[in-house]
Amino acid sequence: MTGGGVREEQLALNGETVRWLEHGEGSPVVLVHGVPTSPRLWRHVMPLVHGRCLALEMAGYGTSIPDGSGRDLGLAAQADRLLGWIDALGIEAPVLVGHDLGGGVAQIAAVRRPDRFSGLVITNGVCYDSWPIPSVVAMKRAADVLRLLPQTMVYPSLVQLFHRGHDDRSRALESIGVHWQPYVTHGAARALARQVSDLRVEDTLAISDRLPSLGLPARVVWGAADRFQKVAYGERLATDLGTTLRPIPGGRHFTPEDHPEIIAAAIDELLPSAAARSGAPPGAQSRAR
Repeated sequence: MTGGGVREEQLALNGETVRWLEHGEGSPVVLVHGVPTSPRLWRHVMPLVHGRCLALEMAGYGTSIPDGSGRDLGLAAQADRLLGWIDALGIEAPVLVGHDLGGGVAQIAAVRRPDRFSGLVITNGVCYDSWPIPSVVAMKRAADVLRLLPQTMVYPSLVQLFHRGHDDRSRALESIGVHWQPYVTHGAARALARQVSDLRVEDTLAISDRLPSLGLPARVVWGAADRFQKVAYGERLATDLGTTLRPIPGGRHFTPEDHPEIIAAAIDELLPSAAARSGAPPGAQSRAR
């Protein structure tokens, strides 16, 4: 379900169906979600951004949960898919934005192909050895058992996670409904077990020493009260990316949902560099297909 001018798009790429949500026109912005969310994490951010937003759905998440079967869902593999998708669409020099696991995917993709991007925005993203968080470690260890659990046993855990990750209670309640739906449709326990099984901290550790030399304009925005990704990691990441951390006082983990205007403002600051790289003025770049 989409609204407010958000479009659902998809294409076949290397034997996989790649799906994304799209909104707006102009300089391109690619947004990558984390777990346990989907491209709809960005539903309140996209209408506020003055550019063409493309929110990628990672393989094995959201409506693409069934497509994760038998595929590597680790961050490095997701970064490869992201780069292939950008090339297939012909998106020129997008600003790359990532949250949670998507923050790690964005870092890996940017390190591998810095020439493909005009800027990088990370908000409460995994980095270095900041992850997996204890609850995810527990799910990884118990994946074989987790797959067999009824959805009624999984739901309370996800509800608790969302409440701990939001500082806006009303937005937390909205988000539970938004993000639980794909799990209900495709089997919550099996989907979560599949998602966490391939998560490897080595994927971010492998590229961490290359972040200081990345050379891309960057913004790091962080919910200062995040219980999952501590603000100290955001400070370290900002330093390595050559920028200053922008803390959100009282903000928790799900900043794109609780504080979309702050995230959108950080993205907009980098759009002039995207326009310069693509050769088009902000708001006027044609959509590549």
